[in-house]
Amino acid sequence: MQSINLTHHFLIAMPAMEDPSFSKTLTYICEHNEQGALGLVVNRPTDLMLESMFDELGIPFNNPSLRGLPVLFGGPVQLDRGFVLHHPVDGWQSTMTVNEEVSLTTSLDILQAIAGGKGPRQALVTLGYSGWAPGQLEYELAQNAWLTVPASPSIMFELPPEKRLAAAMDLLGINFSSLSDEVGHS
Repeated sequence: MQSINLTHHFLIAMPAMEDPSFSKTLTYICEHNEQGALGLVVNRPTDLMLESMFDELGIPFNNPSLRGLPVLFGGPVQLDRGFVLHHPVDGWQSTMTVNEEVSLTTSLDILQAIAGGKGPRQALVTLGYSGWAPGQLEYELAQNAWLTVPASPSIMFELPPEKRLAAAMDLLGINFSSLSDEVGHS
């Protein structure tokens, strides 16, 4: 199979996606290489609000601009761990730079900065991540489980979660409701 790199791409779950973790999701791929892929679902809010999460972690919350914002479901792997997708790309304790626009950080220092209003200008906080073993994502693509499109940070960081999937579909010029559940049909 030809090698592809979907780092900094969106995965759009096709309507026939049977896995409830990914049905109607938009997933941002942070890393894709010969060892597999890692991504975060960016359009599925949980019932947990950021301020409640900070309270549970014992982190003082002093950032009124984030009141009422949900923590997102990032994927079914390590649901007890937080992942922060953010811009700008700053040097936190445990950061993976995706590109010049987006980084993924898993250390507590970024959460403390966000809670105090000193974190990155744009950030999404998720619980869990989405992971694929070597060749698994390529197999799923061959089975028409996903559409792909180069990612747009403005979709992730500037739109509310419920508008992100449709905006990513617009990048492809496709209306999600026009897609068929059946492979080989549109």
